[in-house]
Amino acid sequence: MADTAAQAAIRRDVRAWLDANWNAERPLAEWRPLLVDSGWGCPTWPVEWYGKGLSNTDAAVVTEEMRRAGAAGVAAGGGMSLAAATLLAHGSDELKAAHLRPILTGEHRWCQLFSEPGSGSDLAGLTTRAELDGEEWIVNGQKVWNTGAHKAHFGILLARTNWDVPKHRGITYFVIDMGQPGVEVRPLRQMNGHASFNEVFLTDARVPAAAVVGEPELGWAVAITTLMHERNLTAPRGRGGPRKAPEGRTRIEAAEEAAAYNATYSWYPQRAGRADLVTPRAEATGRVADPLVRQDMAALTAFRRATRWTAERARAARAAGRAPGPEGSLGKLSSSVVARRCNALHTAIAGAEGMLTGPGTAAGGMIAEVLTSTPAQSIAGGTDEIQKNILGERMLSLPKEPSVDNDVPFHEVRVNSSIRRPG
Repeated sequence: MADTAAQAAIRRDVRAWLDANWNAERPLAEWRPLLVDSGWGCPTWPVEWYGKGLSNTDAAVVTEEMRRAGAAGVAAGGGMSLAAATLLAHGSDELKAAHLRPILTGEHRWCQLFSEPGSGSDLAGLTTRAELDGEEWIVNGQKVWNTGAHKAHFGILLARTNWDVPKHRGITYFVIDMGQPGVEVRPLRQMNGHASFNEVFLTDARVPAAAVVGEPELGWAVAITTLMHERNLTAPRGRGGPRKAPEGRTRIEAAEEAAAYNATYSWYPQRAGRADLVTPRAEATGRVADPLVRQDMAALTAFRRATRWTAERARAARAAGRAPGPEGSLGKLSSSVVARRCNALHTAIAGAEGMLTGPGTAAGGMIAEVLTSTPAQSIAGGTDEIQKNILGERMLSLPKEPSVDNDVPFHEVRVNSSIRRPG
């Protein structure tokens, strides 16, 4: 499709800027600040916050020109996809000024401090508390399943600041310095052998009052923004073929940075079920001739195609400028179904050998890793049950699930025959 007059002008501008500034041998630490300050790194962001204020459609022109030049982009990761997106929507100018640029340049890494041992799916039931002490909040509690917390400079944190209102109305959203006293990070070993997650203990950790995102006690609405972006990140992604090795110092350094970040998520393809291995494994073991296996393989293929088309509709909605909505829950739920079906198929194909790891076992132990990883797909980013509630209420207009604790002060909520109280 031909460019509009506005898109043609954008293309000329970004191409001229790249011609003048892109140098494949420039150190990444020098290139990223140039890119961020130019606004071309995040062209849909507001002009005052390192963007160009472009629509998603017009920004596609910038992406095309960046790829044509082979230029490295801004830093990826949770800081960009979750923290920056939330700060743009709800953060004060002070927070944006302090954090957006280091996120884009890759100087600062971030983690998410939401889930707790006693409140995962019922996130609003969290009991980590923050108490105001002059111009600072003092935070105490425990978080868990915190990806990358052991490497993070900052975290996005939910804590309860009012126990005398219903649970959704007493939560505050903070930015917390992960390197301060009172923040202890402990890695968790998973049953698949990896250690991507952590538990974080907060003991009298101090957070400046200015580090509140949005308004105190209104943090649940801010958290919804983060969760919507997170659920869109869990939608199924294709496994690309081999990529050409990067050329030039800048791209090599960017690739090394990305590889270090992605190492934490090396088991995520197994978590998703490794549908790409189903047919090769069925052929290698001769199970492809089994009519029941073939039937299940066909059903998996059909469901994956329907899921991909749904994801494409969601991407089209985002390209049109619509905010993330319940379609993220649909994609998340679909990915769980795919993972479970893959798990069942790999089990049927491999049999007992699927439990073994090491050389000479099913796919070199990869099938065992799939079988121990796929349960996480139905939990991470919100359980399947929570996604079904969201879809039923927001897409089908069904009545909300009955609750006994949404309309009472949180300190009166009974859990396991006890009452939750601060302290």
